[in-house]
Amino acid sequence: MAKQTKLEKLQRAGWRVGGPKEFLGLSDEEAAFIEIRVALSRHLRERRLDSGLSQSDLAIRMGSSQSRVAKMESADPTVSLDLLVRSLLALGVSSAEIGKVLRK
Repeated sequence: MAKQTKLEKLQRAGWRVGGPKEFLGLSDEEAAFIEIRVALSRHLRERRLDSGLSQSDLAIRMGSSQSRVAKMESADPTVSLDLLVRSLLALGVSSAEIGKVLRK
């Protein structure tokens, strides 16, 4: 209830309330693309941690650098979806599991 009251106060004060899509003026396609990137990035981090690997360990496994893995896990826009998918596959994630991540 407190959250609703705060929302109403903000709206009465002239603030517009919405999500990142509205704030950034994204199209449906752009918003979906960002959601996919974030979902893959989160899953990469979860699976790396579940595997007991450091970012450096994963980087060695992929033939990359620790800083690149950090960028992948933070959904940095300079990281391609291809690299995110290949990294998940390097961790042993199946294509079916990647599909489940994207359906959430």
